[in-house]
Amino acid sequence: QVQLVESGGGSVQNGGSLSLSCAASASTPCMGWFRQAPGKEREPVARIYYESDTTGYANSVKGRFTISRDKAKNTVYLQMNNLEPEDTAMYFCAADLACARLWRGSPLYWGQGTQVTVSS
Repeated sequence: QVQLVESGGGSVQNGGSLSLSCAASASTPCMGWFRQAPGKEREPVARIYYESDTTGYANSVKGRFTISRDKAKNTVYLQMNNLEPEDTAMYFCAADLACARLWRGSPLYWGQGTQVTVSS
């Protein structure tokens, strides 16, 4: 069992920036971020494959969000720039052995989530 603990959420104005962190209790090959806005389904945001540092992003965040990792700390980060009110959601960290399964929304492990609120 891998525990994931997110931190770094908060409130920011339109155009602002926030950085999220996700500390894992053990290393897993693929880690990523999802988000869920009120009344909407959970959607993938970004992923990173540890071995190659290969990353992937949802179209809605490309060019604004950056996922990175610190392998020594088993920690994944999500730098969010130029935030928009539409980015308001609960953000969840996820981990899996395979990025394909993670991206489909069925990862082995989920964090508890951290709230991001962007005001206009």
